[in-house]
Amino acid sequence: MSLSRVITLHQPKRLEIGADASARVGEWAGDIGTVLVVASPHTAGFIDRLGLRGKVSVFDGIPGEPDIATFEAAMAAARAARPDLVVGLGGGSVLDVAKLVAALWDGDQTLADVAGPNRVAGRRTALAQVATTAGTGSEAGIRALITDPGKGNKIAVESPWLIADLAVLDPRLTFSVPPAVTAATGIDAMAHCVEAFTNRNAHPVIDGYALMGIELVGRYLARAVKDGTDTEAREGMMLASFYGGICLGPVNTAAGHALAYPLGTLLHLPHGLANAIIFPHVLAFNQGVAPDKTAKVAAALGLDKAPDLLAAAHAFCAGLGVEMRLANHGATEDQLPRFAAEAHAIRRLMDNNPRDMSVDEVLAIYRAAF
Repeated sequence: MSLSRVITLHQPKRLEIGADASARVGEWAGDIGTVLVVASPHTAGFIDRLGLRGKVSVFDGIPGEPDIATFEAAMAAARAARPDLVVGLGGGSVLDVAKLVAALWDGDQTLADVAGPNRVAGRRTALAQVATTAGTGSEAGIRALITDPGKGNKIAVESPWLIADLAVLDPRLTFSVPPAVTAATGIDAMAHCVEAFTNRNAHPVIDGYALMGIELVGRYLARAVKDGTDTEAREGMMLASFYGGICLGPVNTAAGHALAYPLGTLLHLPHGLANAIIFPHVLAFNQGVAPDKTAKVAAALGLDKAPDLLAAAHAFCAGLGVEMRLANHGATEDQLPRFAAEAHAIRRLMDNNPRDMSVDEVLAIYRAAF
């Protein structure tokens, strides 16, 4: 870790945060023309809160884990609407699709053309991202993920052209998120921060955002799970999620997310839940090579007095109501070697981990989580 290493930090041009901040979207957009709102069936119910003017089209067909067919349907909706502004209104899946639609609908590039880093040509419709969960931090980032069901993996697109012109964090939009989802997505936000903080490519600038995010989770996640209308706790978690999104750009995640992805693509677990199940195991696995930073993570979460970090981190997640056993989520023991092989092959993340992890060590973590 060195300040001499060059990093690039992308952030939305404008951030609105606070109760009822979603109304600022209409004020910011003004009379921009045609607007396409990308949403899920649930989050489409929040459109009236945005105060949009003029012609508004809606694509609300985003499921929990968007795949290529979902992306193509959203692109078709955009090409029919020809928007001057794309608004993502939802959780990370919605926001990821909105990014790609804004960048690609008015051009010739396909999803395959832009997969990987820095392949988006550089044309983009105006983009506003309105988060309705506190987990992915997608509203802050330059990455988008789409599931390829044929290959059973995630297509990752990374480009500065995916950054939002406006990001909105309105805690009132998260009041209806159920406790179990609040817990899982909150742990996902924490995992972004922890994996960036302990990363092989960690950087002091990003460490600051990461540690602030972890501390916010330690302070507010249990409160948000207990009382979904606790505005202060909800706002604190949205800020933690935003900080996690900032961490993803110049540093990214590591083994924790690599192990979580097969649980999404093959077992069809929600992304936040998959990360919650894996988080304690990878945190403890890395403790020996990152003792000082792991100690700071534990202190931020109130786990620093525990003699066994794995047990304490597991209890932290389980205490939020997360079912931590893969067997209780439909996994079978014979699936675990495939999970391990696929996770180990995600080198863009595994190579970031501070401690090398063999396929057998990955498998041992899945077995411990089983």
